Amino acid sequence: MLKCRTVWRKLAPLARASSTLCRQNVRRTGLHNARIPAHVPGAHMATGPAGGGGENQLYVLLVGATCLGGAIYAYRTVKGDQQRYEERIAEIASRPHRRTQQATASVQMETPAVPESEPQAAPLSEEPSPVVPDAETAASSEAPEPIQDEPVLEAAPEEEVAAEAPAESLVEEEAPPPSEPEPAQLTEPSPAPVVESEPAEAESPAAEPSEPQAEVVAESAEGLTTEQPSPALPPHAPYLLIGGGTASFAAARSIRARDPGARVLIVTDEPDLPYMRPPLSKELWFSDDPTVTETLRFKQWNGKERSIYFQPPSFYITPEELSTAENGGVAVLSSKKVVHMDVRGNKVKLDDDTEISYDKCLIATGGIPRNLQVIDRAEEEVKQKTTLFRKIDDFRTLDKVSRNIKSITVIGGGFLGSELACALGRRSQDSGLEVIQMFPEKGNMGKVLPEYLSNWTTEKVKTEGVKVISEALVKSVTCKDDQLEIKLKDGRLIKTDHVVAAVGLEPNVDLAKSAGLEVDSDFGGYRVNAELQARSNIWVAGDAACFYDIRLGRRRVEHHDHAVVSGRLAGENMTGANKPYWHQSMFWSDLGPDVGYEAIGIVDSSLPTVGVFAKATAKDTPKAATEESGTGIRSESETEDVASSPVASSISAPAETHKDDYGKGVIFYLRDKVVVGIILWNVFNRMPIARKIIKDGEEHADLNEVAKLFNIHED
Repeated sequence: MLKCRTVWRKLAPLARASSTLCRQNVRRTGLHNARIPAHVPGAHMATGPAGGGGENQLYVLLVGATCLGGAIYAYRTVKGDQQRYEERIAEIASRPHRRTQQATASVQMETPAVPESEPQAAPLSEEPSPVVPDAETAASSEAPEPIQDEPVLEAAPEEEVAAEAPAESLVEEEAPPPSEPEPAQLTEPSPAPVVESEPAEAESPAAEPSEPQAEVVAESAEGLTTEQPSPALPPHAPYLLIGGGTASFAAARSIRARDPGARVLIVTDEPDLPYMRPPLSKELWFSDDPTVTETLRFKQWNGKERSIYFQPPSFYITPEELSTAENGGVAVLSSKKVVHMDVRGNKVKLDDDTEISYDKCLIATGGIPRNLQVIDRAEEEVKQKTTLFRKIDDFRTLDKVSRNIKSITVIGGGFLGSELACALGRRSQDSGLEVIQMFPEKGNMGKVLPEYLSNWTTEKVKTEGVKVISEALVKSVTCKDDQLEIKLKDGRLIKTDHVVAAVGLEPNVDLAKSAGLEVDSDFGGYRVNAELQARSNIWVAGDAACFYDIRLGRRRVEHHDHAVVSGRLAGENMTGANKPYWHQSMFWSDLGPDVGYEAIGIVDSSLPTVGVFAKATAKDTPKAATEESGTGIRSESETEDVASSPVASSISAPAETHKDDYGKGVIFYLRDKVVVGIILWNVFNRMPIARKIIKDGEEHADLNEVAKLFNIHED
């Protein structure tokens, strides 16, 4: 534009002079014809009488040339801007690979510098090095032919490098293409003329040291390749799953089932592959294998052995292979944490500043174990003697600690606290370990079970060798003489060597702020719709999802079966299924191999309950249930809709009565006279019936008749 203005300033006086001349000619013509036109249209200037045509044509020519020049300039400007924009976009896209390519290319440039550079380089280079020709002559006798085959890398823009390109390209004949489009790196070896001053004294001695130098460079190149044997992580994952728990694995399996060629990347801050958590507080503690903390294999109640991991390492591909895998696959990026989400740019940032873009994303970050405030505020020594139980490392730590101390206290009377207390109590029978369990309720699982059943459960836990302290509110925890002193608000003092805090789970919503996702103020967790969708391309599953239950309203569930089902549904919806979350997930808890229960819906001890019980038989135990279903993780068979029929078995087991009236039974939880929750106490493989009752949402005049559907009275 500046050029156009300059040209116009020069041509403007001439144009005005031409215009004035044209008007004067017109006026003279009017005088000769005895009339003067009132207005001379500018469009008629070029059609004046003879004598003024030359100037008019010059004026038109100048204006036309100016317009044409301006158009050409505008076209070239737009074209140049577009080219620069494309180059900028290409540069941004290549940033993740630049460092790796530069390191590889620099090594490739240095390695072949000595072994090859035919005498052709001497006449072409303006600054020939006496060392290089000697090295070239020595190397040319070994491989003279391939030199002519490698003028490919002569695409380097500078003449000085063009002479070295054939020699360098010989060694890199089979090198990957990324080494070619980096002419800037090809110019880097040019500072090497510093060595040129050495061979000026004598050619023969200079050629000798050049060979061992080449060997050193080659060795260093091999060292770099071993330190970085794999390329950079994939910059893009079509399906990105944040979290490495049950929900993520279920989603990955569901995605691959609907899209066999899908590329799925799981990012987890744990060092382990996806695994199931229930055995950490159940079966693993009853294993006789002294190496169970390493193998993480256990025998189920039915005697079958399995691993805690969902799949072996061979099931997965490496993250580096994800972009190039022909049939796709599932890759796990372990020990990495997503710290930021850019939902507009569809990308995430890891804790090492690596960025990964995605097409669709699942957040399955689970939860973080809660801790008591008195322990959070306590001294560091108290925190070191406290375990928050959640992961494999926590299981290993607690297993090791329990074998080397005399007393351990479990704070919490819920599912996890009661399971760990029973497991540690069973171990105490052989080791002499003192196991204490304390909680603020009147009995074990007092927030879930009706009072009479909670009291019975407490007595059951005591028979496992656990000292139970109910209605215990912790006031302070201090460390004295290498022991923890737990002071209760009623004045009681408990001394112990170690504390296990099992007081609930806090949903992990660290990404809510950066992602702009809504967190439910009542239940916690990411607020999602019935399809588990938080944004147009973001889903949430597992413990972190606060979903809308089409039957029971908004909820958040922290159980294995919910993680399986919600993860599976999220995976289906990520591939376009658009299904609502109608499934009523179940959960279960086992107090050893003899007592267990399964539950579904809203089970809250504050609701009215109706319990129907019967005498138990030998097959009414978790051990017998797993023998019948063939799996220790009961929700795996239940959620696959392969639970056994509710029809009574024709073969009756020998009767074995318990010392109480709660051998087996069904507990109904009511809200507005409608069943909203059911617990099957030592009644197994009947969950589809319970699910249908809740789904129907009908009032029942006599729940004893409903209980008969579960065949609890069969012998």
